[in-house]
Amino acid sequence: MSAVAAATGHTVVLVDQTEDILAKSKKGIEDSLKRMAKKKFAENPKTLSCLSTSTDAASSVHSTDLVVEAVVENLKLKNELFQRLDKFAAEHTIFASNTSSLQITSMANATTRQDRFAGLHFFNPVPMMKLVEVIKTPMTSQKTFESLIDFCKTIGKHPDTPGFIVNRLLVPYLIEAVRLHERGDASKEDIDTAMKLGAGYPMGPFELLDYVGLDTTKFILDGWHEMDPANPLFQPSSSMNNLVAQKKLGKKSGEGFYKYK
Repeated sequence: MSAVAAATGHTVVLVDQTEDILAKSKKGIEDSLKRMAKKKFAENPKTLSCLSTSTDAASSVHSTDLVVEAVVENLKLKNELFQRLDKFAAEHTIFASNTSSLQITSMANATTRQDRFAGLHFFNPVPMMKLVEVIKTPMTSQKTFESLIDFCKTIGKHPDTPGFIVNRLLVPYLIEAVRLHERGDASKEDIDTAMKLGAGYPMGPFELLDYVGLDTTKFILDGWHEMDPANPLFQPSSSMNNLVAQKKLGKKSGEGFYKYK
């Protein structure tokens, strides 16, 4: 999301825990911006001049119009972060979470700006995927909602207002693929090939799980299972849980369902 916002001329402050993480993130954004400049913004290419980095989230929100949170899918952690930032952000600042499954209302209630709070869920890879889910709560003001819709349009995205449609359909599909493999009905490779060649998907379910991150999918599934434990679609996956416990999270860790060099 940072690369897309910077490429469209928005001033972006990227915040993370350490300078090492920020350096890696900035390198990735730089590479993404170069690709985007060639493909989409050849007539008016943007540079990293729009992007800065910081390890101090509290000081970074003083003069921002929009804060988009993208920490791990853990409601307690997100609430603690929003509660802290709420003390330092300007009154007009809109808070948004990039969560793909957690309740936006719960996060909004951790702050004093419930009317300036919503969900803003981007899909990976953000430069390629056009859809952004905009999720409002009963307290989200119309002004906030319209501001987020306008923001999505200015960065070249298509805002989808019901929200969370994609993951509600996608995650059960991914987990059913894992269960199919757990039962011994088919190999990971055969399942991935079948969905790519038979359904026209660009990635098979195991490839996509590794790309998204097994920990991310586990957080989503665990949250849904906690809210609706009797739903068979939300039952935990033992093989995925084992991989996460071993820190085999997918491409970002070098191994998940597949190994990566």
